[in-house]
Formats: sequence, structure tokens, C-alpha cells
Amino acid sequence: MKINRSPATRPVVVLAVLLTATLALAGCGGSDGSAGTTGSAISAKRCAQNKAAGTVTYVSGYYWQASASILEVIAADRLGYFKDLCLDVKLQPGSGDVSQNTKLLASGRVQVGGLSQQDTMTANANGLRITGISSYSDAGLDILMTMPSVTDLAQLKGKTLGQKGWVPVGVSAMLDKAGIAKGDVKEVKVGYDPTILPRGQVDALVGFISNEPLQLAAAGTPVKVWEPKDFGVPGSLGAFAANPDFLKQHPTAAQDFLRAVFKSYQYCAAPAHVAECIGYQHDKAGAESDPSHETAVWKKETSVVAGSPLPGKFGSIDTDNVAKLAGVVTQYGGVQVDPAAAATWFDNSFSDAVVGADGSVTWPAP
Repeated sequence: MKINRSPATRPVVVLAVLLTATLALAGCGGSDGSAGTTGSAISAKRCAQNKAAGTVTYVSGYYWQASASILEVIAADRLGYFKDLCLDVKLQPGSGDVSQNTKLLASGRVQVGGLSQQDTMTANANGLRITGISSYSDAGLDILMTMPSVTDLAQLKGKTLGQKGWVPVGVSAMLDKAGIAKGDVKEVKVGYDPTILPRGQVDALVGFISNEPLQLAAAGTPVKVWEPKDFGVPGSLGAFAANPDFLKQHPTAAQDFLRAVFKSYQYCAAPAHVAECIGYQHDKAGAESDPSHETAVWKKETSVVAGSPLPGKFGSIDTDNVAKLAGVVTQYGGVQVDPAAAATWFDNSFSDAVVGADGSVTWPAP
């Protein structure tokens, strides 16, 4: 580039509910992996409303990587879920340039995209109208890596930290909580080769929990991973945002986009379907896709979601987390975000409309 905790038993229970619901729904239109009949999961009236939305363009966060908010969209298309809901969805790859994606969303050139809650806040604070409509977890993907010899982040004082143009707000907040003030480390801009860390060219390296640590582990060089969530820093994972005019003019299409991708996420998170869904991703990404690495990415991100579930319904935005993120973005993101204003930049009604109290996706649509 890329979601107040419940009791420790909740992740296992939630995941079990989601997987059970997924398998129970496997007989519905398109659920078995084959394309369903157009409108097979929707009433004629709702089908007409969704068709009136025209082409709904989705932009990914980073090309066709097997990440949450990307893989399940690819799979929803291949499984026929969009077709089942009379949605004409166009999939457009993003380059990892968040500023470009926010401009596309705000302008209406794309209608829906994967965008972290932090980035949704930053965009709105800078005058771009975007609405966050869902999230899978309050845990983020941004992490800091060190070699295992570092047992306390305070050891980084006077050391070199590699970053790709900026230090994510969550990592900055984590360092601050660990007693590392701005200027205590030397920041250097680096490329995308994580081996600079074990080679000693930097003492710490910013990355994503589902990417660089997996690459290094696969190469036989495990590293120490420092996660902001372990320091009480809020984040978001698998979040979607949309153009506000699209949401206002075509609410059923927006709901049913989430209905399809949530159903797809639950399907692809089931161990029995991972290989199938990675196959869809590989078909989309082409030769640049490494199925082994992409499988590791997907399994890691879904494990983070299962291990740090939302306090509310599956896919629903945690409003307390939004308020906390507003403070983090203000302090470390270079923009002023009023928590009361931030609350208006997110809308839970679309995700709440498609998920039942038990966390299962309502299918067919009402």
C-alpha cells in the first residue's frame, strides 16, 4: 500500500458462528462457488432499485493482493454474489496511493473502496467528502519490526528507523507510548525490501503485519513484531468507504454491495474455501501473484480479525474506536479531527442492514 475488548473467549465463539453461518448458507444462490441466477437472492423491486444504480465501481487499496477488503470483493464477483443481487460491479485496482483513492471516491468516479478509518478521517479533514461504511476489526495492519534482540522499544533511542515516506499514525502513537519521542530515532526513507532489517541497514522497519514479517519468516529470518494494539492504540482493518452521494441515491445498492462482500468474506475465511478463493485472486492478479504468499497474507489478516473482533455486529463500525482514532490522527497525523465531526463521517446503517444479531449475513436479501 491497504477494527473495549470482549472476554477472551469471544473471538473463538464469533469465528465459530461466522463459519457455521457460512456453511449453512452454502446452498443459496451462488454460494457453492458457481455463478447464481441474476436476482436469485433479491426481490424484483429491490433488483430494479439496484439496477438503477448503474455500474458500481470499486477501487482496491493495493492492486489485487489477498488482503481483507480486496480478496472478498474478487471472490464475491467470481462466486456470483453481485449478480445474485442485481449489482453491476466493476473492479478497479488501486496502486497503494491512498490520496488518489480518496480523490476518486470523493469525486464519484468510483463509488466504493477499501479505506482505513484513519484515511477516511484524514480525507474529510482535508475537505474530501467520504463516508466510512464498515470495518472488520479495531486492530490495524501497521506494525514496527525489529530484530529479536530488541526486547523494549526504548532500546531504539538513537537508532535508525526505516519508513516508506511516512510513519503510520498508529506506529507513531505506539512509539510515543513506549517513551520514544519524535527525534529520538533517525528516520530514513527506504524501499520495499524487508531484508534491510536483518542485514543491519536499519534497526527498525515499518511494515504490515501480513506482509514483511511473513516474507522474512519464509526466508528463515524471523523478526520481532511490535503491534500498536498491544499498546492500546486504535486502528482499523478491512474497512470500506463510499461516496456520500452514491449512498444517498442508491442505499439498497450500497447495502447489497456489503451483503455480497461480507458473505464472501465469511465464505473465504472458512479453511475449506481458502485455496478456492486464493485461486480467484491468482486469476485476477496474474503472474505477479504468489499463491503461497497470498495464502499467508489472507490467513494472517483473517486471524487478526478473529482475534480482535468488534464489540458489535460483524462489519459494524465501533463508534468508540472512531472517537479514539480522531485523537490519534490529530496528534500524529498532522490534521485536526474533532471527534464529534468524525462521528458524522461514518455510517453504520448499511452494514447493520445486512448482518443479523448472530453475526451471519442475511441472505437472501429481505
